[in-house]
Amino acid sequence: MSSTQDQKINLPILNLPHFEPTIRQSDGKLWIFDSLRKKYLVLTPEEWVRQHWTNYLINHQDYPGGLFSLEKGLKYNKLQKRTDLVVFDREGKPYLLVECKAPTIRINDQTLGQAMAYNRELNCPNLILSNGIKHFYMAYDSDEKKFIQRQSLPICPK
Repeated sequence: MSSTQDQKINLPILNLPHFEPTIRQSDGKLWIFDSLRKKYLVLTPEEWVRQHWTNYLINHQDYPGGLFSLEKGLKYNKLQKRTDLVVFDREGKPYLLVECKAPTIRINDQTLGQAMAYNRELNCPNLILSNGIKHFYMAYDSDEKKFIQRQSLPICPK
């Protein structure tokens, strides 16, 4: 982890592969460099989780970075909302929705409800709910016409 100042930055260790993001301190805040958006973002606990997922999918699971959309805007019940991370397939259709929470937030029915609400607009066949510590993988079962929990990450979109 790099920083513009030589101070120890204590960030939670997540249940995702370690990586060394570029972090700096400015205006009394920590900022993390987002390699996909090519800019620094305020380092919130949720952003810490989102950056780990982005790193994991691209560098450990071979998902192409060009298929990612971070904090994509959508309308839900006439309200403007933002998804955390959406990965598209090579035909441009939504493939995977990742809903990130801060490590201190429990993944529960409310988290699932939020992801499902976003997914009504996106229609992704795969969902991940994660606080960086616990991850829940879900896939749409067309026979049962509902999402079922899976044990592993969906494969990279073809």
